[in-house]
Amino acid sequence: MRRLREIMADGGEGQEKLDRIVRQISGVMVAEVCSIYLKRQDGSLELFASEGLNPNSVHTTRLKRGEGLVGRCAELAVTVNEPEASSHPAFSYRPETGEEIYHSLLAVPISRSGQVLGVLVIQNRTPKEYSDEDVEVMQATAMVIAENLVSGAVAGTGAAIEASRSVTSSCTSRASSSPS
Repeated sequence: MRRLREIMADGGEGQEKLDRIVRQISGVMVAEVCSIYLKRQDGSLELFASEGLNPNSVHTTRLKRGEGLVGRCAELAVTVNEPEASSHPAFSYRPETGEEIYHSLLAVPISRSGQVLGVLVIQNRTPKEYSDEDVEVMQATAMVIAENLVSGAVAGTGAAIEASRSVTSSCTSRASSSPS
């Protein structure tokens, strides 16, 4: 966590920070893949950073709202821990990522104040269910990332987050002002 805080505190462009974050998490979690998907205004998820997936898939891979295991994690705000992800009925294969060689997947929502901002994912070639400790470390890491995304510490991600926040606020305002 100390190293993650240092990365966030360092200067640098948003993409550079996200790239450093996924490299750090990949190393700490001994994961062959670490990825960050951020929620867009329309509810879709965009691959914003990845260590281990095809670099050309960053900013080109998008998942529709609720699509795949990553989309399910975001839509339901739940952790997904799958030892054989590609065998799961909700799995959504994206050939541009090169993820077909990875079996296990752990996805945790990046959320703040009940609002999902994105998903933090690790993957490995070896089929395995991640431990409770792995889940807790990923959830704590996702919280740190969420705080930094919302605070603007990761430049370049604000537009996606602000748009998502304004849509949520608008819907909440309309719901609370409608007559019962």
